Amino acid sequence: MKFTADALAPLIAKGDRRALARAITLIESSRADHRREAVALLGQLATVGRAPVLRVGLSGTPGVGKSTFIEEFGLQLTAQGKKLAVLAVDPSSARSGGSILGDKTRMERLSRDPNAYIRPSPSQTHLGGVARRTREAITLCEAAGFDLVMVETVGVGQSETLVSDMVDLFVLLMAPAGGDELQGVKRGIMEMADIILVNKADGELKSAAMRTVSDYAGALRLLRKRPQDPEGFPKALPVSALSCTGLEAAWAEMQDLAGWRQKHGHFERRRTEQARHWFEAEVREGVLAMLQTDPALRAQMHTLGAEVAAGTTPATVAADAVLQKLRAITQS
Repeated sequence: MKFTADALAPLIAKGDRRALARAITLIESSRADHRREAVALLGQLATVGRAPVLRVGLSGTPGVGKSTFIEEFGLQLTAQGKKLAVLAVDPSSARSGGSILGDKTRMERLSRDPNAYIRPSPSQTHLGGVARRTREAITLCEAAGFDLVMVETVGVGQSETLVSDMVDLFVLLMAPAGGDELQGVKRGIMEMADIILVNKADGELKSAAMRTVSDYAGALRLLRKRPQDPEGFPKALPVSALSCTGLEAAWAEMQDLAGWRQKHGHFERRRTEQARHWFEAEVREGVLAMLQTDPALRAQMHTLGAEVAAGTTPATVAADAVLQKLRAITQS
């Protein structure tokens, strides 16, 4: 199979999994020729008419059971005949750039389900807990006919919030703990969460999980009400991926919230805002790429960087010189 837009686009539109995998590899590539084909491919697939696909982001601290939850949750959905795509982003080593990419191993049963597709991708040290091309991968999965696309992020932290700018619902998975656990959760990510699911609500941890749900519910009530939320949202719920309890209730809440937002115009408005945000982000990334690929700019960056490091040129003055050079190149 050729790595070209003309070859891949019609196959993806038919739901070909092999073509989808190759297309995601194509958009993740940093090669200039691959990038040109990726842009062409996304342009062709933009004309593929599909019903709105629900995009769900899932984040949570390491060890909270994200993979186990996604597998059991996904198996319930596929049993209902729904098609699920999981884009699981693994952290990359800052030193070697490598990633384990073990999500298919952790979700073995779901990976064998014909109605599910799991694609692990390296974050490549990109902030936001998502790979740079995750949003494009979502577009490819939508064109391939999936009913729901779930993005599993690296973990929770100050930079783990970009996923909320590419999904319709943002779900935060937490573990049972005492009230002190709230101190470890950033207010920003709490404000972005639509639903908080407290996992491992089973066995000896069940009572602790219920207390944690109560703690989060109280904390959420203190947050400023958002216009895109109906009464009662955001909310906290107990779930157990191990005993498969609470998963149906969680899915029902997700559907209710998405349905309410669609009915009141918030769903489409949010998608419009996200599209504009990612357009601007792509422009910024393109400008940064020019600084690395244009010989004249790269040479000036190297020279001025050395001067800044030596203390002979202020960083502000050096940056202004580079920007002037960039303007001259774009205007010529």
